[in-house]
Amino acid sequence: MSKRLLFILNPRSGKGQIKEYLADILDIMIKAGYQVSVHVTQSSGDATTQTIEQAENYDRIVCSGGDGTLDEVVTGMMQLPEDKRKPIGYIPAGSTNDFGNSLGIDKNMLNAARISVSENLFPCDIGRFNSDSFVYVAAFGIFTEVSYATSQDLKNVLGHAAYIIEGAKQLRDIPSFKMHVEYDGNIVYDEFIYGMITNSMSVGGFQGIIRGDIGLNDGVFEVTLIKTPRNPLEFNEIIGFMTGIIPDSDMVYSFQTPQIKITSEEEVPWTLDGEYGGSHTEVNIDDVHKALEIAIE
Repeated sequence: MSKRLLFILNPRSGKGQIKEYLADILDIMIKAGYQVSVHVTQSSGDATTQTIEQAENYDRIVCSGGDGTLDEVVTGMMQLPEDKRKPIGYIPAGSTNDFGNSLGIDKNMLNAARISVSENLFPCDIGRFNSDSFVYVAAFGIFTEVSYATSQDLKNVLGHAAYIIEGAKQLRDIPSFKMHVEYDGNIVYDEFIYGMITNSMSVGGFQGIIRGDIGLNDGVFEVTLIKTPRNPLEFNEIIGFMTGIIPDSDMVYSFQTPQIKITSEEEVPWTLDGEYGGSHTEVNIDDVHKALEIAIE
């Protein structure tokens, strides 16, 4: 009996190029021995709902879209009992695709489709964020609102430039947050303009921002917390660190940990994989070691 595959696709991700390749992608899946059902996402959160409701009926879930689409499928899968979770295939079609790049998934959609039905499954760490989940980044502060404040049409036309354009608008009035950070028995109390907890080689399409020996199933996150600059020199030092010109900076906390708790007096808006993750005064973030299997080459 043939295996069953649910193909969840976001037709608006990237420049909608999935439409050009759909017939060939389905042919690749069928030739790999799958009976394929297709679901076109109808709204935000639809991929999560479909995954929760349909996963038990399929042997594999493959999604196509940006990292936000993958995030929705992962969020749905993580809400299921561990023994009910199914392998995930990913055909990147967004404007950035940080996680697809980190996994080495080909940018060519047909090659990515072949990888999505591969039997080579990578046991990947997934982040728990309070009661939610994320695949590769939870972040707060400057630039984090850019990805969900930027329209899909602008992302399609400008790509990375769209993020920079929107981010530049925020430089006039940089918000900062006083935070209490706990990890591995350490306590940090400071004021930050930006923070990210990551499991990825790149964020926002930019490599080199994340320091340390990065492994996608090593049981730890890479954490980057940027202090609030008090003058132009400190701000320039931060830019130098983020662009790799300066190897180390007193303006940046950078460390690895499997678990972190962050509290603040005021509500802080967070993004999870580039999508709005709510505003919180307390977040508990845990690395769920090798939580899901993702098809790789």
